[in-house]
Amino acid sequence: MSLILCIETGTDICSVGLSRDGELISLRESDEGRDHARNVALFVDELLRENDIAAEELSAVAVGMGPGSYTGLRIGVSFAKGLCYGLQIPLVAVGSLDSMVQVAREDHEAGIIDVDNWNDVVLCPMVDARRMEVYTQMFDAQGLPLNEVKAEIVTEESFKEWRNERQLVIFGNGAAKCREVLNDAIYINVTPSARGLAALAHQRLEAGQTEDIAYFEPFYLKDFIIIPSKKKLL
Repeated sequence: MSLILCIETGTDICSVGLSRDGELISLRESDEGRDHARNVALFVDELLRENDIAAEELSAVAVGMGPGSYTGLRIGVSFAKGLCYGLQIPLVAVGSLDSMVQVAREDHEAGIIDVDNWNDVVLCPMVDARRMEVYTQMFDAQGLPLNEVKAEIVTEESFKEWRNERQLVIFGNGAAKCREVLNDAIYINVTPSARGLAALAHQRLEAGQTEDIAYFEPFYLKDFIIIPSKKKLL
């Protein structure tokens, strides 16, 4: 039996889940974006207490590796690495776009999402990158990636090669800004969540696909840039 603590903090949503053998058994989430550092530790403690599980019983910690917010990713990954180091358990990293696709697929199978001709659609998860930019990647209905992760400034021409051939299904916290520009797509309500990590993390752990705790870094996609202030200091 594998017990995996799942942490996703790459957006305004702080999401922590607990899974057993790839099935989510408990979840805590908050959309108070500035409280990730406090909430992630609080949620972990609550989940373990609620399920009467000691931290030493965990098989691994899974973390959403990005792309996403620099600060959010750093908080989640740092917490996960510290926990893994202290407990001497493996760290499993899952792409944040992959995990959103997993949520969409599970919700469709459960009948929560109703999209015609599901097997023929192209799934387009998006993470907000501010202004009209998003981090995104295309997947088929089975969850297999069709291209590389990229930063895209959304215009009427965006994703035209996909939209011309198949129905595009857009979701994630970057989707709202696309509605007026890409009005031929289908929009579904799926946001970044630790529940998307459960099955994928279990698969990776079983396959031995774990990270080096000392050297693992989040997938920021773009470098974090500090813009110097134009104000003169006295």
